[in-house]
Amino acid sequence: MIVKPQLAKLGLFDAKVPRYTSYPTAPHFSNDVGPDRFGDWISDIKPGSAVSLYIHVPFCRRLCWFCACRTQGTQTDNPVIAYVDVLKAELDLLAQRLPSGVTLSRLHWGGGTPTLLNPDLMRDLASYILGIVPMGPDAEFSVEIDPNEVDEARLDALTEAGMNRASIGVQDFDDEIQKTIGRIQSYDTTREAIEMIRARGISSLNADILYGLPHQTKTRMTESVQKLLSLNPDRVALYGYAHVPWMAKRQQLIPSEALPTPEQRLDLFDTARRLFLWDNYAEIGIDHFATQDDGLTHALKAGRLKRNFQGYTDDQAEVLIGVGASSISRFPQGYAQNAPATSAHTKAIRNGQFSTSRGHLFKGQDVLRARLIEALMCDFRIDSAEILRDYDVSVSELQRMYRTTNVAFDGLLKITDEGLFIPVEARPLTRMIARSFDAYDLNEAGHSSAI
Repeated sequence: MIVKPQLAKLGLFDAKVPRYTSYPTAPHFSNDVGPDRFGDWISDIKPGSAVSLYIHVPFCRRLCWFCACRTQGTQTDNPVIAYVDVLKAELDLLAQRLPSGVTLSRLHWGGGTPTLLNPDLMRDLASYILGIVPMGPDAEFSVEIDPNEVDEARLDALTEAGMNRASIGVQDFDDEIQKTIGRIQSYDTTREAIEMIRARGISSLNADILYGLPHQTKTRMTESVQKLLSLNPDRVALYGYAHVPWMAKRQQLIPSEALPTPEQRLDLFDTARRLFLWDNYAEIGIDHFATQDDGLTHALKAGRLKRNFQGYTDDQAEVLIGVGASSISRFPQGYAQNAPATSAHTKAIRNGQFSTSRGHLFKGQDVLRARLIEALMCDFRIDSAEILRDYDVSVSELQRMYRTTNVAFDGLLKITDEGLFIPVEARPLTRMIARSFDAYDLNEAGHSSAI
């Protein structure tokens, strides 16, 4: 059993490492990828294949202080209406490049607050999307829903449009913590939103909860998790709060002295983890939990679990297209990111071109290392047979990587002819172990603590 002093010796409480929702991570993107290359990658999609589509809505009625996402506040619908027009124009550009027969595997609306859109805008945008790329068999249409910014009419519009999965951010139910992070959302408000969602036949519900927030204690964490469990979510993402006030200026409103220590963060995570496991949720990767009959659990058992910018997924599509300001797309050839600022994105689209401003073209061992890192993050193991079959690497080179990593972690890892394995007791170190397969220099900007 690994104890805190040993974890401390290995650097867990001091390390700043990526969440590895991509490899290379976004700080390593460059201007090597622009609108022309992005357009070529769209044209190269296999005809008749399934792709995923992410729609970014960067607007909120209020800006939560803890959030580090690219968002902007608005009290009127005018900028939102104008933005939807830009999204439709961007979709038109995609339609000009998309090969025939392409369908959707996943459609996700994120933000920001997608439920800021009024019902007519929701119907209009959904209809426009599906008129260009229809839903494929067993496709999922998920929407991030703010319980403070949703009502019967908007849920009716989303359901009619085909939404079959909802995602709700909880963060924490404690009153003092909510006030400190600028996110007031009562348990009753959350429960009522979920009841409205369930009443419309939406059986799949995701929920996000944070650990590492100011004033959090194990007792408060227990109370919030128990309240969340009473709402019966199908999936839960247990994310660590990343305090990066040098990047997200609004986080300067959060008192740093009220944040738990790294050791306390580990205790908070373990408290929540135990509660989910006691309630018979399956543990998915490093920070997700799912019911036994959920798609993530089935994917984990079948060895099909993947990781993308939303976290863990059972989506098998090779291509993820991001639409909207700051959205990131993933292709077999690399990554492409739209202009982060809404104004710059809008200007490019209105000029008839994609707003792609940066990205990464896979080279060298990028694809190999991306798979090694994903395998560790998803399955806590690397299957040597799979890697040797699918990637250009020798047995000796792969074993050298294993040995180098094992030495760095004091022999904690298990290496056999079958591959490399992270024992259960060493799993708090997973992101750090994955970091040892990362060939890029670590840029601390935007990276969260290892726990």
